[in-house]
Amino acid sequence: MHFLPALTRPVMASVLLMLAACSASEQPAAPPPLEGAAIGGDFTLTGEDGEPVSWGDFAGQYRTIYFGYTFCPDVCPVDVQRAMAGLKRFEESDPERAAKIQPLFVSVDPQRDTPEVLTEFTDAFHPRLIGMTGSKAQLDQVVKDFAAYYRIGEPNEAGGYLVDHTSITYLFGPDGEPIAILPTDEGPQAVAAELDRWVR
Repeated sequence: MHFLPALTRPVMASVLLMLAACSASEQPAAPPPLEGAAIGGDFTLTGEDGEPVSWGDFAGQYRTIYFGYTFCPDVCPVDVQRAMAGLKRFEESDPERAAKIQPLFVSVDPQRDTPEVLTEFTDAFHPRLIGMTGSKAQLDQVVKDFAAYYRIGEPNEAGGYLVDHTSITYLFGPDGEPIAILPTDEGPQAVAAELDRWVR
């Protein structure tokens, strides 16, 4: 009888540790970084197949969205490549959750980004990436709603021009709520980790 407390002490300690672990796992996760932010809103643009595409078409799905243009010499290709490479890594590790994500690319250069050009661009990065664009009025509204920015530069002698724009890849939830900014500057692995953190 005198040895019982000594024998049960390690057992009790293990039980307490298990209970503590259970309690910790049941604690709610930290809120998403963009929770409550006034970012997003319904829109309809022209998809890379020439047909209308609306934000609401993807209700119930997580969505990533990036504003750029296909003739971008450096920033857009790098950002989109990293974001889509991160999505591919997430698809490899958890295909079921990754299938809930719809990636979107909005071109703010409708003059040059025809449906054919958009298709070639998006297909180079991910088979499910959907490109779209619209009129200046449409784009101005969407860009404003999504807290983005763009400005078309003056054409050079050859008629070429650059477009200044934000380089942010947003992640939105199934109800169209803003969740986070994907860390494309940190590479595909960081993007995959962020998707794994928020996609349920």
